[in-house]
Amino acid sequence: MSDGPAGLPRAHGAPVLQARIRQAPEDFVVEELDAFEASGAGEHLILTIEKRALNTAFVARRIAQWAGAPESAVGYAGIKDRHALTRQRFTVQLPGREAPPLELLAFEDAASGESLRVLQAARHSRKLPRGALAGNRFVLVLRGVSGDREAIEARLHAILARGVPNSFGGQRFGHGGGNIGKSLAMFGGRRVRREERSMLLSAARSELFNRVLAARVVADSWDRPLDGEVWMLDGSRSVFGPQPFDDSLAARLAAFDIHPTGPLWGRGELRSSGEALALETAALDDAVALRLRKGLEDAGLRQERRATRLRVDGLAWAWQADGALQLQFALPPGAYATSVLFELGAVEDAATGDPLPE
Repeated sequence: MSDGPAGLPRAHGAPVLQARIRQAPEDFVVEELDAFEASGAGEHLILTIEKRALNTAFVARRIAQWAGAPESAVGYAGIKDRHALTRQRFTVQLPGREAPPLELLAFEDAASGESLRVLQAARHSRKLPRGALAGNRFVLVLRGVSGDREAIEARLHAILARGVPNSFGGQRFGHGGGNIGKSLAMFGGRRVRREERSMLLSAARSELFNRVLAARVVADSWDRPLDGEVWMLDGSRSVFGPQPFDDSLAARLAAFDIHPTGPLWGRGELRSSGEALALETAALDDAVALRLRKGLEDAGLRQERRATRLRVDGLAWAWQADGALQLQFALPPGAYATSVLFELGAVEDAATGDPLPE
């Protein structure tokens, strides 16, 4: 086990490769997995958009301008990166009127490489809320790969069999992890805009969860039960326990039907007990963690849980003729592809020249 640049330990051992990703947007393809079908009627138009080298906020603004609607009328389930080729759904409210021609929304800029295509459009009954997706499917290409192929494939088999720690990615913490300092300043009285407040609350919560997760990785219990464990059902936020670990729970754990959990901090008592409670308390007992805990409690958030294990669904790989490594897999909502890449090794983001956020 070794520590990554962000201080998070690797669960599967030392790095087995070095590589670059996002040399071109097509090296990082993300497709939302829809949680529901369009209803076919209603005052909202649901659009399936393919975007290249554009961020989600830009597309939302363009849709609002195209539709002659306020930005608040546009909804989307998740935020997708700019340095990628992504497919995701948006809704825009068009009460009592038809949409403008779809070809006026699409564009392609050869100089910048930016493009937007409308893949599908249908009427829907309501605005698309955040998180309303079944997950994301990734097709990633790692270039300039160095490392022993047998060791790389052995690591991929281990990830397929065991999963990876379900960490929050570096995107949550801003450049250089600066959002944690901003969170502490906000909790200390600095005024921030509403959108920034939400982002900083998420960063503080994510930091505390990652600290507990790191302690569980060190203890080799991120995918194994502790006494007093709280369990989460796969594919949902439903939790149960603590209860004694038995053969039935062992079978469900092995089948990825349930996962151990860690706290998303807020008001109220931790649900865990025994060994799990002791680990969580010890991991969050330093001065910074205590300030983050109090800030989240004062902000009114309530205790929730997050799975400590991430299933990498349908993981498959292929070596390309030029030595690049293509990976395909699907992850649930709120999970990060960087958590998978981190368990392979040191991956540089060619779009920025920086190490990929951990």
